[in-house]
Amino acid sequence: MHTTDYDLLLAQAESLIKGVPHRTANLANLSALLWETLPEINWAGFYLMEDGLLVLGPFQGKPACIEIRVGSGVCGTAVAEDAAQLVFDVHQFPGHIACDSASNSEIVVPLHDGAGSVIGVLDIDSPVTGRFSEADRAGLEALCRMMEKEMFR
Repeated sequence: MHTTDYDLLLAQAESLIKGVPHRTANLANLSALLWETLPEINWAGFYLMEDGLLVLGPFQGKPACIEIRVGSGVCGTAVAEDAAQLVFDVHQFPGHIACDSASNSEIVVPLHDGAGSVIGVLDIDSPVTGRFSEADRAGLEALCRMMEKEMFR
């Protein structure tokens, strides 16, 4: 079983983006940091809201779905419910969108602007069923709250 030092990850992430005004560059660096830090993942990146759709943003991994409707798949459900989605087995998730057939579990955390509106999601996939835990959820939610403070307010 793996463990991730989320306090260290949060400190590294904050040092990458604090005071940097370039959203795309920040998201690219954060997806690279997650890719290098989290074991047993096969995709890490962001989707951002654009004209009512989630549109692919910076990521690490195989090519991915370009647009996702709100309410569709794990990412769209995270937006519709404004809640993190921790999915033990994506094949059991109603309406799962299989961008990569190797993915078996997923975690998605919404990102908000200063007014509290969902403006995107952090999406991480794993080829390992049951890869993500409540500790991962808490750590990645803390990362997203820091990102909101530094990038989206």
